[in-house]
Amino acid sequence: MNKKQPYMNVGAAILFVIFGLLFFVVLFRYFSIQFTGEAAGQPLVAKAQQKYAHQTILQASRGEILDRNGEIVAEDTSAYKLAAVLSKKMPKHVKDPEKTARELAKYLDMDETEIYSRLTNGIKKKRFQVEFGKAGKDISYDTKAKIEKLKLPGIIFQRDSKRYYPNGVFASHLVGYADQIKQDNGTYKTVGKMGIESEFDKELTGKNGKVNFESDVWGYILPGDKQKITPAKDGDDIYLTIDKKIQTFLEDAMDKVDKEYKPKKMIAIVADPKTGDILAMGQRPTFQPKTREGITDSWHNEAIETSFEPGSTMKIFTLAAAVQEGVFNPNEQYMSGSYRVTNKSQPIHDHNYSGWGKISYLEGVQRSSNTAFAKIAKEKLGFDTFRKYLTKFGFDKPTGIELPDETSGKIQYTYPIEKITTAYGQGTAITPIQQIQAATAIANDGKMLKPHVVKKIVNHNTGKTIEETVPEVVSTPISKDTAKKVRDYLETVVTSKNGTGRRYKIEGYSVAGKTGTASIPGSDGKYLTGANNYMFSFLGMAPKENPKLIVYVAVQQPELTGEKAGQGAYPVSEIFNPVMQNSLHYLNIQPSKVEKTALNKLADFQEKSVDETVRSLKAKGLEAVVLGKGMNVTDQIPKEGTTVLEGEKVIIQTDGDLTAPDMTNWSLRDVMKVANMAGLKLSTKGKGYVIGQSIKPGTTLTEGDFLIVNLKTPEEKWTEESSAAGKEKGTSKESSKDIIQD
Repeated sequence: MNKKQPYMNVGAAILFVIFGLLFFVVLFRYFSIQFTGEAAGQPLVAKAQQKYAHQTILQASRGEILDRNGEIVAEDTSAYKLAAVLSKKMPKHVKDPEKTARELAKYLDMDETEIYSRLTNGIKKKRFQVEFGKAGKDISYDTKAKIEKLKLPGIIFQRDSKRYYPNGVFASHLVGYADQIKQDNGTYKTVGKMGIESEFDKELTGKNGKVNFESDVWGYILPGDKQKITPAKDGDDIYLTIDKKIQTFLEDAMDKVDKEYKPKKMIAIVADPKTGDILAMGQRPTFQPKTREGITDSWHNEAIETSFEPGSTMKIFTLAAAVQEGVFNPNEQYMSGSYRVTNKSQPIHDHNYSGWGKISYLEGVQRSSNTAFAKIAKEKLGFDTFRKYLTKFGFDKPTGIELPDETSGKIQYTYPIEKITTAYGQGTAITPIQQIQAATAIANDGKMLKPHVVKKIVNHNTGKTIEETVPEVVSTPISKDTAKKVRDYLETVVTSKNGTGRRYKIEGYSVAGKTGTASIPGSDGKYLTGANNYMFSFLGMAPKENPKLIVYVAVQQPELTGEKAGQGAYPVSEIFNPVMQNSLHYLNIQPSKVEKTALNKLADFQEKSVDETVRSLKAKGLEAVVLGKGMNVTDQIPKEGTTVLEGEKVIIQTDGDLTAPDMTNWSLRDVMKVANMAGLKLSTKGKGYVIGQSIKPGTTLTEGDFLIVNLKTPEEKWTEESSAAGKEKGTSKESSKDIIQD
């Protein structure tokens, strides 16, 4: 026992030393961490923050694009992104890749073999989950619901958003589109790629917000912890100058012409000459902004990004310059047919080559004589003066419209031959939007207005206007008196028996305008030949006395056969006429020959006798429509104090049973008055004015009844009546031989 004692003491001493050293190591470590805040070179506060502090992103919405009246043109909408969980550590993961691929292929735009390959490759590489690229994004709620019904293990959805264009093909190149671009961190960002979406991408793009909070080890928010919220800022809203109704008129007309004549290209613009606002803009080929279908056929906004020889629409501005300078005498005679600018130059010819003998300059305008305008440029104006007017009308610089990649005109004005051909629209190239801008000077009494497609920019959250466009006069190339004279001369292009624009007559409205037929350069630098190988166009305004609209239409190389061969006025007028006429009706522009309508403020007719009310309204030029057989008035639409136009319908409700009026030829606006007063459920078919109603006139109306009205535009009615008349007489509406196209 005594011999073991020394060994035990030594062992105890050793243990004491070891534990003592450990204690001092721990103590040193403790104080080291306290003072430095680091362990193993890692900051402990940051590690704790990383583990217990959480941040959630609050997604900002992209701003909306709306028409001038607040109708949605583009907006963000809910969508879903599909993924497949592959990790076996998760309770629900893909167990049968073959079945999963087969079922998903029914709903995704992806082959079954490709889906199967993604799943199996992901499993081999031990990935937690896989996604399905573009095919797995922008999934609608309906498709999501159908996939969820399959109850495929491991198939999950993540909430996302996508850009939605509710009107389909609708000024597609003007509006543009937005696409989701993958970022370096793996997330996706919506970026505008064309048109307004691109030009105003910064304004439309919102700023994401975030929520910061601390949690326990299980991820639950700690009691008493205050969340730090940085709210998301949605993108600003862009209100366009485009009017949805007028744009729809334009798209419909272009669709019909595209289907019938299959042209290589079409461009059309509708503008308000008093403000410079572009009310509609379209082209063919175009594309579907949702699917991008058709976008490879034309990446460019042809009205803005492409300049081409305008043809004889350019004569409008040569004429305006001559009238302004006092050198245009409409009755002066000249010899038509051909003209040499110098003794050595090649002669230029009128479009019929031989001309019409000795005629007046006004007839030369009506017949679109190249010779007349060549003489005006050289002999009347002089080349230097004419060149100054090209600048005054803005043909040598971009308009500055709020769209990307606008190009400028290319004025060829070095040699004498180039100077005279520019006078009648050949050689020099300009853009359609430059023609629209220049035409505002003619329509707006000499004041040329900058064209705009953006009306205002509005804060999405507050509704406060950030920026608003105002009419901007950029030049005054001619006087008010000159503008009126030019419109008078251009009206004869449409009304005269010699005029090239007779096909552009619109019943009830005076139209001033000019036709154009521009040659098209081929790949070899020479002009194409053949009756249809031209850019046919018309630039017109109405009503001539005080134009409210300018419409430009250009149709390139339409397929015109038989009696229509080479007659470009057919397809061009089939766009210009219905668009101009329907738009004037829609804007309530009174026909040219109707005197200015008087304005009236309605009195309160309630409790007055029906007979007295009808007499009072009739005396003010208003039409009373009585609903019911009672003796006294119980209600009225429009209400007391409303300003109404002479001839407008005022709906009167009596104290008896309400009866349906005959609504034939009524506007939809007047039909809605009856529906609102009687509490009817209104349904419409077509556009324009009433041609039929489901509730017969005189029938007693009951609240909740369905009223269906059929409508047709004046253009549709006119076409039907003309067709019927033609069949009766056994003749066509108009012989192509009577149509002259320059």
